[in-house]
Amino acid sequence: MLTGENNLHLLTQPKNIVITTHHKPDGDALGSSLGLYHWLKAKGHQVAVVLSSDFPDFLNWMPGREDVIIFPNDTTGAERLIQQADIIFCLDYSALSRTNILEPVLRAANGQKWMIDHHLDPEDFASLRYWDATAAATAQLVYTFISDVYEDAAAITPEIATCLYAGIMTDTGSFRFRSTTAAVHLIISKLIEAGARNWEIHEHIYNSSTENRLKFLGYCLLNCLEVIPEYNAAVFAVTKEDLEKFQVTTGDTEGLVNYALSVKGIRLAALFIDRTELIKLSLRSTGEIPCNEICKKYFNGGGHLNASGGSSTETLSQTVNKFKSILPTYKEILTT
Repeated sequence: MLTGENNLHLLTQPKNIVITTHHKPDGDALGSSLGLYHWLKAKGHQVAVVLSSDFPDFLNWMPGREDVIIFPNDTTGAERLIQQADIIFCLDYSALSRTNILEPVLRAANGQKWMIDHHLDPEDFASLRYWDATAAATAQLVYTFISDVYEDAAAITPEIATCLYAGIMTDTGSFRFRSTTAAVHLIISKLIEAGARNWEIHEHIYNSSTENRLKFLGYCLLNCLEVIPEYNAAVFAVTKEDLEKFQVTTGDTEGLVNYALSVKGIRLAALFIDRTELIKLSLRSTGEIPCNEICKKYFNGGGHLNASGGSSTETLSQTVNKFKSILPTYKEILTT
């Protein structure tokens, strides 16, 4: 759905543009941001990607990564760019709060905010909204924004294609989630034709773990996994001591919750991590089990039907127990 299309003409003349995405960017957040960044730069705009935090090391190879501005590392410069921006792209988030420390700066900015996103319940803050909750990834929407809205598919370079391919690949679990439609595969074929080297992208993202990360994953599988067979559920609970022991860095917990979901018969998987100030929660499910409803109702979060996140100010054990206490409410859908 495109709203605010009367603003599209603004990109016909050079503009000062800032691209933002959610806190702790994943592959889709960074891939869609950098894909759009390369396209806008080629059109003659002054463009900056400003992030509220760092991102996983396995994404550090992406074309344009060296130009990314990490807000805490250059607060003054980043604030100036946002204040001077004619257009601020808001990618892969539907509420400004998802940008964490960037939120007050973005709310105070005078530039138009253009949202491109696929999350539910978008906040009404954007002058232009290109939004589709059925899209597999924001990178998919950036592709169609370029190819369909602006009819400029011929401008998709190998760099753009690489970033967008990485975004779609990571947000579809390497094309295995049910959001991977025929339309997604058609877009992927176009990106490969445009120069995305799919085998190299997979290698960069999935074969770049550190020794510490592999040992951490092994430790979690052996010591932190609890299966709850009567509800076809499984839980990882990771303490702050576990994080310190294995020197866990940004991205090291990525994908851990999927190991719980891979246990035969499990339909709902949860990952709880003690981040000291908050307990962070990730939920994954199969079928119609509503991760987004559980996170929104009980854990101050939200997301997609089969993949959502949230947080808690209670202790790790209290949060895990709260999750377990919720399971009887969903017993019918979990066990049928």
